[in-house]
Amino acid sequence: MSEGALDGLLVVSIDQAVAAPYVASRLADAGARVIKVERPGGDFARDYDTVANGQASYFVWLNRGKESIELDLKKADDAALLHRMIARADIFIQNLAPGAAAALGFGSAELRERHPRLITCDISGYGEDGPARDMRAYDLLIQAETGLAAITGSPEAPGRVGVSVVDIAAGMHALVGILQAVIERQRTGRGKGIQVSLFDCIADWMTVPLLFQEHTGTAPKRVGLNHPSIAPYGNYPTADGPDIVISIQNEREWRRLCETVLDRPRIADRPEFARNTDRVANRPALDTELRAILGALPRAEIIARCKAAKIAFASLNGVAELSSHSQIRRAAMATPNGPLAMVAPPIRESDREPSLRPLPALGEHSAALRKEFSGD
Repeated sequence: MSEGALDGLLVVSIDQAVAAPYVASRLADAGARVIKVERPGGDFARDYDTVANGQASYFVWLNRGKESIELDLKKADDAALLHRMIARADIFIQNLAPGAAAALGFGSAELRERHPRLITCDISGYGEDGPARDMRAYDLLIQAETGLAAITGSPEAPGRVGVSVVDIAAGMHALVGILQAVIERQRTGRGKGIQVSLFDCIADWMTVPLLFQEHTGTAPKRVGLNHPSIAPYGNYPTADGPDIVISIQNEREWRRLCETVLDRPRIADRPEFARNTDRVANRPALDTELRAILGALPRAEIIARCKAAKIAFASLNGVAELSSHSQIRRAAMATPNGPLAMVAPPIRESDREPSLRPLPALGEHSAALRKEFSGD
C-alpha cells in the first residue's frame, strides 16, 4: 500500500491556532513528516476547550500526524537547533505575526538564500506589507473586514459563518501553493516562497458580491437561509417535521416544482413568478405561496414528490443529525487521552484506506528530535 504522495518530504512548521496547523496537518495526511515547533507552554489552541477527551476540539482536528517539539527561539541553543532542522527540511511554514520570524532569524527570504531547495510558506492576516500589515487578524475580524459578515445572516442583522471559514480558506490556499511549489521544484531544482493572507483568501471568495457592488452599485442583500439571486432556493416548513431546503436552478425545474411538488401548475405561469429574476424580485409573495402549500404537507410526502420531479432538496439538519448521517465517514485517531472517532479525510485515494496518524502530546518528541538534529 502507498505510504502517501508526500512520503519522504520533511516539513518544519511553527504553526499555531488554525490556518497554518491546517496546511501542516494535511501535508502529514499525505505522507510528509511534519515537525511542529511549539512555544514554551505549547500552541495556545491546545487550551481552546476540553471537549475531545479533555483535549481541544480545534487542536485534535488540526494537529494529527505531527511530531511536537517545544522550543524557546529566543534561546541561542534552541534557535540553532531549529536552523539545523530547516537545513534538512523541504518545506518551512510559519504563521507568526508579520516580521516576527525574521526578527528571530527565520525570515523566509534569508532561509531560501541559505537553502535554495527550501519551500517557505508565510501565512498572515493582511499580508507582509501595506497599511493593515500589523493589524490583529482573527477569523471573525476578517469576516467583518472583508464584508463577508455584511452579506451573511438575516435581513435584520449581519452574522458570522458558523465555522472558521477564513482560517480554513487560508490553510487550503497555502496547501495548494505549497504543492504547486513542490511540483515546480521537481522541474527547476529550486524552492520558492509562498505568501498567503487571510484577507486575500476571503477577498477572492467575495468576488461575486464584489462584482455586484462594483457593476450595479448594490451588494447582495442578506436573505437568511435563501440564495440572494435565485428563487425559490431556501427553507420551507413541513406539516410534521424539520424544514426542507429546496433549490430551483432553471425554468424547467420551476415548472416541475409547480406541477409535481406543489400540485399547482398555474403558479408557474403567473407573470410575477415566470422567470427567476421575477421570482427574486417578488420573493416575499413567492415564499408566502410556497410556505402555505408545503407547510400543509407531510415531510415524507414532500420528499417523495421532490424525488419524483427530480427537484434538489435537503433536510435542514442540526449537528446531531450530521453525527448520525448515512454519508458521514469516520477514521480512528490515537491521542494522548485515548482514541477518537474523527471525520475521515475528504480525499479518497484508490490505493489507500483513510488512516489518521496520532496526535502528539506537547513536546512528546523533543528528546528524540534534539538527539536527531544535535549536529554531533
